Amino acid sequence: LEHCLKFTAERHQFEKPIADFQAVQFKLADMATRIEAARALAHRAAARKDAGEDITLYASMAKLFASETAMWVTTQAIQLFGGYGYMRDFPVEKLFRDAKVTEIYEGTSEIQRIVIARSLSKA
Repeated sequence: LEHCLKFTAERHQFEKPIADFQAVQFKLADMATRIEAARALAHRAAARKDAGEDITLYASMAKLFASETAMWVTTQAIQLFGGYGYMRDFPVEKLFRDAKVTEIYEGTSEIQRIVIARSLSKA
């Protein structure tokens, strides 16, 4: 998000920063909101762990949502960066690749959904 905020403030189209365009503002707002929601789920799982409670459900929810949020946010970042989003000179392409692997390692998104569903059926 920080890279996008900087880039959209510096990149100009039609004699103004692209950050001034409503479509860009909406993307940035949605990115920030999803990031904060992912962070809140992670904190909730951590708080339950600290309290000595079973964290299976919340850890899986946090892993699923955070990894899919990372992928979604980096995809939006590439859109904001345009052609620069694919260039190695800019950090977004690496962040996109790094985000993709989070959907795979330590339990795929599909596995997390199975864990969540099974935890819900026990409740």
